[in-house]
Amino acid sequence: MTRFLHIADIHLGIKRYNLPDRTGDFFRAWREVIERHALARRVDFVIIAGDFFDRRNVDPQAANHAMFMLRQLNEASIPVIVIEGNHDQHEATSRHSWLRSFSQWRYIKLLEPVWGEGGPRMRAWDEDDAAGSYVDIAGARIFGSNWYGSTVSTTLPMLGEATRQNRRSNATNIMLLHSDVEGQLNRPVQHAVSISKLVTMRDAVDYLALGHTHKHFEIDGWAFNPGSLEACSVEEADVERGALYVEADGPTIKSEFLYAGKDYFQRPFKRLEHRISGSEDPETIRAEILDTLRRAIDTAREVEDEQKPIIELSLRGSLAFKNSLLQLNKLKEQAIEELRPLGLIINNKTIPKQLAVAMDLARDAPRGERELRVIEDLIKPDPRFSNRASEIAALVIEAKRMALENEPAERILALIEDKLFGSIQEEAEAAEAVLAEGAD
Repeated sequence: MTRFLHIADIHLGIKRYNLPDRTGDFFRAWREVIERHALARRVDFVIIAGDFFDRRNVDPQAANHAMFMLRQLNEASIPVIVIEGNHDQHEATSRHSWLRSFSQWRYIKLLEPVWGEGGPRMRAWDEDDAAGSYVDIAGARIFGSNWYGSTVSTTLPMLGEATRQNRRSNATNIMLLHSDVEGQLNRPVQHAVSISKLVTMRDAVDYLALGHTHKHFEIDGWAFNPGSLEACSVEEADVERGALYVEADGPTIKSEFLYAGKDYFQRPFKRLEHRISGSEDPETIRAEILDTLRRAIDTAREVEDEQKPIIELSLRGSLAFKNSLLQLNKLKEQAIEELRPLGLIINNKTIPKQLAVAMDLARDAPRGERELRVIEDLIKPDPRFSNRASEIAALVIEAKRMALENEPAERILALIEDKLFGSIQEEAEAAEAVLAEGAD
């Protein structure tokens, strides 16, 4: 029986949202996972399927965070097997990288295929050179790969063939791959590998150790993605992610998912929404926003630093005044000083009140009616044209129709001049006539 810990997307050194404590959050998640589920369980090895660091230019603090746990794993004789991800891969013009340096120092084993004109070749790990494409540990043979980006779908069959030729009999064959997988995200992903290409690896390896997608998923009890250790953005706050503790015996795989926030440390996030009706003044709205934040944050007790949440507040609805009058920066400073969250992000997604009226029209209202209403509401605030808003809105719609039907520009211009300025000219002539009669 072979026992190992599968993690990915650790992103040590991340500096999202300019919150210094967040770098510490990612270190703490990394430390607790290793302490609780690698060292305490005495696994045979740890695999990291890419993005150990958040960037290839590793800063000293991130390097220290990595070394703190790598040294403990080294002292416990637990090997760490790593591949490069898109965040920490080497420069295109150089073979040097921090991961390669860590490998040369014998703290990790960086696995990479050897590429030539005939495609990839798998080279056995050489301890003297601290380099190789696969390594044997306990009852497993572990293969590495690179970050392939948009070429992953064409590369994977070749990689599968090279791996197939080097399978180890009577062992658990494992491949590390850093790539999104088609269908695992609710948005188009340019570099996602299709399931049809993924299964070309099925007879080459018993366990496909994935990384890159920041959520947990499994495919057919064979391909496994743990997700990122920590949430890299507020959008990932509610995504299930963590690590995988695996027991394997040849092709027989038994995995245990380790939940972020349950089985190891995770920074709490709160995502809030505050609706604005459009009738309130700026001072009233600011007071209501503060009340929303107070209800979300427990200020009745002293909250430990690691439990202080990151708050994302989205403002929705309509405003009857300029955005600047809300003074959101001043409001944010006041909220942080009073409520002491780790961080506060305010997203202003409100719209002008005049647009809100049109948007509230019934969904089944004809498009032309909705379009006319929107344009009319945009014109009304201008005192020069407010008393003619309906007329000018109709003019805009007609000019648009003529343009779409490729009417000559001269005819469109003539229409606008006639409708927009013709009545003004008539009023001026009538006024001149009245004055003339008075003079007589």
